[in-house]
Amino acid sequence: MNDTVKKLADAMTGSKMAAVFTGAGMSTESGLPDFRSSEGLWEKYRPEELASVDALNRNFGEFASFYRQRIATLGEVQPNRGHLILADWERRGLVGGIITQNVDGLHHAAGSKVVHELHGTLREVRCQSCGDVRPASVFADETECGKCGGKMRPGVVLFGEMLPEDALQASSELALSCSVFLVLGSSLTVSPANMLPERARRNGAKLFIVNNTPTHLDDLADGVIRASIGDTLASVDELMKAKGRD
Repeated sequence: MNDTVKKLADAMTGSKMAAVFTGAGMSTESGLPDFRSSEGLWEKYRPEELASVDALNRNFGEFASFYRQRIATLGEVQPNRGHLILADWERRGLVGGIITQNVDGLHHAAGSKVVHELHGTLREVRCQSCGDVRPASVFADETECGKCGGKMRPGVVLFGEMLPEDALQASSELALSCSVFLVLGSSLTVSPANMLPERARRNGAKLFIVNNTPTHLDDLADGVIRASIGDTLASVDELMKAKGRD
């Protein structure tokens, strides 16, 4: 077993509370495509053309079609082993919350309760005019608000929009209060979210990164693991249970 995995298990066992930060790599293990990889969605679509405020306002037909496709894809995937382990760790008091860049809602589906969705969610749609919120399933047939007649749009952060202030604030507080900060499947290239791991590390937390490609914080981390997230968390869980942390 990887020595860094054992080091992570030791840190988690001795931790008062861990914070978890997840990116696209968490979702790809459930079969969802990554946006920025060489085979990702942005190889087929330009984000500034379809996933943007401009597309919402000026090219709503293609905007709606693109997001109908993405919402439909969610119905074909389930939380993976990593999602389920994180939900179990929260129930056992090991994890204080999850900060995620993902919009698929798989952490909630796995049973996690404290999830700060920095980029919103595809599980809901809302009216651009009055803010009425509906389940995403209605978007397949309805793009007009039943209350005010405005445009319905996914509950995600589009290019050209700010991240939700409440989610950012809660994420920052979690980063500053944890004793272990665990990054799973993020290249840490998108700001301001990518500043949270460094903030936690500077505040005394141990930082571990599980990601298939290098990040700019690898040298700052207490441990870097290049392996499957699900396999890594399962190994850490097994080691913690062997130490009596359950």
